[in-house]
Amino acid sequence: MQQQTHQLPETGYLRIFQVIGNPKASPPVPAIIPVSRSTFLNWVKSGKAPQPVKLGERTTAWRVEDIRALVEKLGETEAIGGVQ
Repeated sequence: MQQQTHQLPETGYLRIFQVIGNPKASPPVPAIIPVSRSTFLNWVKSGKAPQPVKLGERTTAWRVEDIRALVEKLGETEAIGGVQ
């Protein structure tokens, strides 16, 4: 996961398909956080993932900085889980 965070821009917004990936797109979009859409949205609802920003009536996105922080947090959790 850490390698993909280097490909993210410093600032900006990501749509959900950019965060969770879309293998059916042409070309395929690799996942930054490889979970299902419903899992990611449940994480948002429960507070595990950051809240989105409404960019328009039908456009929702997440700040790159927030996704980068989530990836780091998930990496730390995974490392802690591996130690125990």
